[in-house]
Amino acid sequence: MRGLHLLAVLGLALRAEVVTERIFGPEIKTGPYKHPASICALDNGDLLLTYYGGEGEYANSTAVFLSRLKAGTRAWSAPRIVAQDPLRPAGNGVAWQSPDGLVWLFYVIRFGDTWSNSRIAVKISADRGETWSDSSLLRLEEGWMVRGKPIALKSGEWLLPVYHETGADRERVGPDTTSLFLRYSVKTKQWEPTRRIRSKNGNLQPSPVELEPGHLLAYCRRGGGYGPEERGFIVASESRDGGRTWSQGQDTELPNPNSAVELIRLLSGRLLLVYNPSMSERAPLTVALSEDGGKSWPRSLDVAKGPGGLAYPSAVQTRDGKIHVVYTSDERRVIRRTILREDDIPGVRPR
Repeated sequence: MRGLHLLAVLGLALRAEVVTERIFGPEIKTGPYKHPASICALDNGDLLLTYYGGEGEYANSTAVFLSRLKAGTRAWSAPRIVAQDPLRPAGNGVAWQSPDGLVWLFYVIRFGDTWSNSRIAVKISADRGETWSDSSLLRLEEGWMVRGKPIALKSGEWLLPVYHETGADRERVGPDTTSLFLRYSVKTKQWEPTRRIRSKNGNLQPSPVELEPGHLLAYCRRGGGYGPEERGFIVASESRDGGRTWSQGQDTELPNPNSAVELIRLLSGRLLLVYNPSMSERAPLTVALSEDGGKSWPRSLDVAKGPGGLAYPSAVQTRDGKIHVVYTSDERRVIRRTILREDDIPGVRPR
């Protein structure tokens, strides 16, 4: 019996392994700036990584880059440009494979000096991201942007998280900044805006999950500034009508240093949240699990620590149960990936 117990312990130790890899850094000649990263899992097992790169966040020659990790391999392909405007900067690339097999690339084109001058653009691929359509503006509204991947609803519609950023201050998000969504009808092939999520200090970059058919939860980045005197929390909102209307945004108990968060629903039905549990620092980067639809987050694990900004996480769970989290570090010059499973997070009960 003692031997069996030892084997069981060893088995758990071997199964529980969190792996972090450095994907790209300054050695990749797409410009020193690499931010934010987004990850997409394809139906053939490939992973797509997108980011925008250039000389800096507000450089005039930024472009959206794409890299592929083919199923069963360990080396990411050299990043290549998939979206670039000849006259304006491009940013915030997000790739997503819809249920019909098409791969969508949503991104931002900045028409002025700040992100509040941006508009949302889109490209489509019918061969899993090998080739792409021409670019088109998805919406004409000024100040609308993307950051997170869409989700497919139980109703068959799709929901793309977007946000409307206001203000001309590069260091402060306006209090009237709001989150909203674009609902896609498979029948009409149109993206239509939903009602907005409003909150006292503004909110942006919503990350939605569907808890039950028609019942959705979204976590949003808080508005405001970045200084240590700024204090705020992740903003939460719910929808009971499939994402058409949303409740007033309310502060959770989860700190937020004015940085993006990622919320996804796992194969087990649990929710996974990736965020920075700090009021003013984008470190550490933490994953947390909820078994009650986001009411509580009792299990958590720091997957990255240290200075330099561990920010803008993007997460996906593949069919083998592995959770892939990509994020930027080293002052937005390095992209990393952490791979883990649910039972790597302390205290998780088997299902």
